[in-house]
Amino acid sequence: MKQLTSHEGLHCANCGAPMQGEFCHECGQSIHSVLRPMHGMIEETVETVLHIDGRIVHTLPPLLLKPGFLTLEYFSGRRVRYIAPFRLMFVLCVLSFFVFHLAINKIAAMIPTNGRPLVMMNTGSIDSAANPAEVRKALQDELDGLQSASEMGVLPQNVLDQIHLDTLKLRRRASQRLVELGAAPMSAASIAAPLPVVPVQSRDQANTGDATPDMPRRPVVEQEPQPVRIAWLPNTGNARLNELLQQIHKNWQTFMDGDPGASAEAKQRMINGVFGALPPAMFVLVPVFAVLLKLFYVFRRRLYMEHLIVALHSHAFLFLSLLLITVTGMLSTWLRPHAAWTGYALGLLQGALILWIPTYLLVMQKRIYRQGWPMTVLKFWCVGWCYLWLLAIALIVAAALGMAH
Repeated sequence: MKQLTSHEGLHCANCGAPMQGEFCHECGQSIHSVLRPMHGMIEETVETVLHIDGRIVHTLPPLLLKPGFLTLEYFSGRRVRYIAPFRLMFVLCVLSFFVFHLAINKIAAMIPTNGRPLVMMNTGSIDSAANPAEVRKALQDELDGLQSASEMGVLPQNVLDQIHLDTLKLRRRASQRLVELGAAPMSAASIAAPLPVVPVQSRDQANTGDATPDMPRRPVVEQEPQPVRIAWLPNTGNARLNELLQQIHKNWQTFMDGDPGASAEAKQRMINGVFGALPPAMFVLVPVFAVLLKLFYVFRRRLYMEHLIVALHSHAFLFLSLLLITVTGMLSTWLRPHAAWTGYALGLLQGALILWIPTYLLVMQKRIYRQGWPMTVLKFWCVGWCYLWLLAIALIVAAALGMAH
């Protein structure tokens, strides 16, 4: 049982007001001093962490499973046990885009650059070799190519790991081909030997023509885009627009026609730029979505702040769903080679999460605004149609700004 404490005769150290509790009713300062033993600081820290964790436990499950519950609780004044709407939306937005960025990076690493993969292993020359000397020459040519690719200095770690695996595969295949031709196989030490480590060239050296001679550079064709002028924009606006277009064109030309290193760097730069522009674009859409709700429910006599809270909780749910869908997809990719049934089960879970998103938002709109199903479905369709167009515009602008990074 909590012990009752009397604060009679005590005064606030900050403003001098008589204390009626642990916090001053005039300035809000706590009666407890910050000068305390170390064990007291540890106790306060543990209490704060457990309090935050408690709010997470009370907030995330209903956010995902109970449409409109958090919003109605907030309207009813029961807010202490839940995370504030803006903080909830902000944290989930940053976390979901961070995880989604990781997933996109893994996918982008396997996307061909300038029409060919960053790393490509070919055992055809080894298989077609007619004698042991040709096998050894073909193996050395393939290893030289992998060595040159590993020295570019811009490849992600998963591609470097793939180069190591390809090296082992090439040597095993060459050893098998030597046995087929009646020669002695390669030793286990030779097969497992890593590629020689060569100091990575700096990007300045690569750009001045000191690149590896085995990796011929493809010239980048500089074709400046035609300047664009919009009549209703001021001169500074048109100048900024043309600057962005030129940077987009430069990045795209480097990605398509540059050497593999520069192409990979341009691709990563554009991806990072897009993901850097997405969170601000989504923050702009939240108040715009609240305006749409205000317009379609103008006769419900609700304040704009109420619609804004609905928008914050709706977007928090969308970001949480995106986070779960992305994590589920990454787990499926990781577990499928070890247990195929997990990929099937996680695929079903992903599909269920995708279908749950529109269902959740429709039920949430019905519970909060308390209209009949026909009118709710009609307004849900109209609001969703308008919002999808706004979302498409925001994503296009974010993509353009990101590609101009």
